[in-house]
Amino acid sequence: VQLQAFGGGLVQAGGSLRLSCAASDGTFNGYTMAWFRQPPGKEREFVSVIRWSGGSTYYRDSVKGRFTTSRDNAKNTVYLQMNDLKPEDAAVYYCAAGRPILSAIRNDNMYYYWGQGTLVTVSS
Repeated sequence: VQLQAFGGGLVQAGGSLRLSCAASDGTFNGYTMAWFRQPPGKEREFVSVIRWSGGSTYYRDSVKGRFTTSRDNAKNTVYLQMNDLKPEDAAVYYCAAGRPILSAIRNDNMYYYWGQGTLVTVSS
């Protein structure tokens, strides 16, 4: 599965962006899809995840209530709607696909396939 993430850009604090992640040569069938981000000078961190069925989602605490992840399995696409963006949300955002167990769903080493990353810049 090859993933392509897009939708990043420059936005003012308080603004919104929607990231998309599409599978270019396969499907998401059965895969849990996650978003991670890497802020400048920091390690990659978990942002959100959605299970295959779409019924279960999990978020890092700092984005709860502001970010929403969803998926359209028919389109092989997963989304990250980001509202009320803050300067600390600025990062390169990556989508990833895997089949992690629930207890490890936030661990990036549980994901096999990664998109190339899309840059989100938030101005204050």
